[in-house]
Amino acid sequence: MDRAYAIAEIIRECHARRGVVVYEDFHNCYALLMFFIQRYKLEIIVFITGAAVMILELTGSRIIAPYVGTSIFVWTSLIGVILGSLSVGYWWGGKLADKGANFKTFSLIIFIAAVLTGATSIFSPLILTIVSVLVKDVRLGSIMASILLFAAPSIVLGMVSPYALRLKIRDVSNSGAVAGGLYAVSTIGSIAGTFLGGFYLITLLGSAKILLFIAIILILTSFFAYYKKSVISLKTGIFIYFVILLAAFDFVNAYFSKGKIVDIDTHYNRVFVFETIDSSTQRPIRVMTTSFPQIESAMFLDDDNDLVAEYLKFFRIAGHFNPGSQKTLLIGGAGYSYPKDFLKRNPDAFMDVVEIDPSLTALARRFFNIEENPRLAIYHEDGRTFLNRGGKKYDVIFMDAFKSIQSIPYQLTTAEAMKKAYEMLANDGVLLLNIISSIDGVKGRFFRAEYWTLKYVFPYVYVIPVAKPDNGNVAQNLLLIALKNKKEPLLESEIPEFNGYLSYLWKKEILRDMPLLTDDFAPVDNYALASFKNH
Repeated sequence: MDRAYAIAEIIRECHARRGVVVYEDFHNCYALLMFFIQRYKLEIIVFITGAAVMILELTGSRIIAPYVGTSIFVWTSLIGVILGSLSVGYWWGGKLADKGANFKTFSLIIFIAAVLTGATSIFSPLILTIVSVLVKDVRLGSIMASILLFAAPSIVLGMVSPYALRLKIRDVSNSGAVAGGLYAVSTIGSIAGTFLGGFYLITLLGSAKILLFIAIILILTSFFAYYKKSVISLKTGIFIYFVILLAAFDFVNAYFSKGKIVDIDTHYNRVFVFETIDSSTQRPIRVMTTSFPQIESAMFLDDDNDLVAEYLKFFRIAGHFNPGSQKTLLIGGAGYSYPKDFLKRNPDAFMDVVEIDPSLTALARRFFNIEENPRLAIYHEDGRTFLNRGGKKYDVIFMDAFKSIQSIPYQLTTAEAMKKAYEMLANDGVLLLNIISSIDGVKGRFFRAEYWTLKYVFPYVYVIPVAKPDNGNVAQNLLLIALKNKKEPLLESEIPEFNGYLSYLWKKEILRDMPLLTDDFAPVDNYALASFKNH
């Protein structure tokens, strides 16, 4: 009470001086700061650990995305595992605190959380590689990955709040208010961590370095909780190790990749750019991907003279259904492989490209020979919002946003989206949509749902299986061609290239056993799961 009175006197004295600063003021302000830090020490700690939990969860999605995707299954697994782990931590922390809470043990809990978080950053590539090889079911794989990587640090972080509460309570008469206040501070920390991680840290540091950064912050927090010589050596050693690892991260990465791989976190994706050999042509290629083993874009390195991805060549069939197309739209730019090919082959045509991630465009300019072109306009937004806004008319709309069956943008698959595309097409307009699926059986549910959704909007819809045109049981690139004109088209051409593509047309019956995809009901992740297991 006397100390609180002394602090109040300092505040009144500073106010009375009305801004006149003397040496004693600095000393008094320092004393005031130290008083508040010590008084709200536990609140500061639970705020930091609450923020760490949410940053860990957000970063976790980026760490596991290249191996198991970003589907609803991944987020379900990650959120479920972390919530379950926190529950275990709450129980364990409370039980441990009841045995006799002290700041030395409290500091050790935070320190262990730091070590486990740092270990997650170091060992995640190895663990995820093993999981992706051994477990083919995306649901089981995402659960296992989440448990192996994030359960342990989440459990220990969950122990912090109940242990801090036991340290904080001195009088049971106000225990409810103390508990409510402490958990409110922890929640505010989680909110701050959510915005800090989502808006800044992921794109500023990258996912692996974020975990090292959090580990360093947690070690410093453990020092703040308890700082004695008996524990300083171990904590300092591991702290220095993580600092060196964080500082050397980019240098080590660059050394081992030797400039042949880029690993970048954007606001939307974790993106890899690397060089390899094309299995079909044995030519060197540069690849962009956000989820292994799928490839978003690729370019030949010896001579950028053709398309690497075979399915993109089939987009050229648009010239048969709408010859001389002038105004075209592509939804899904990635490395901009097809825009380069289209503009080169059609010197009088124009193309608008809608790419949600501006960082992909920047990478395409840097690594995939995308140059400024007056016939190429780029819009950085979600493809669905672009369709919703309308206002333009196109001869052809290409949709290539479903490259990965691990993360399908469902909002572009629905009848409402297809109606918007229909309205944006000219009278003879053509929509070409690439998906990955089978045609028949359980593995073809996504395709059949999408096919009949298109048929609900467009008078004519055709299907071209790109890899194996006579096999409806294999998961492959399927090109869906939807025509706005009600006049039945010719399915043969005098141009040999077009005839070659048309020869792949699927002529067998397509079972009508799936409901329409709508904004209200579009379980495309579930439909695609069977295809993913065998793709």
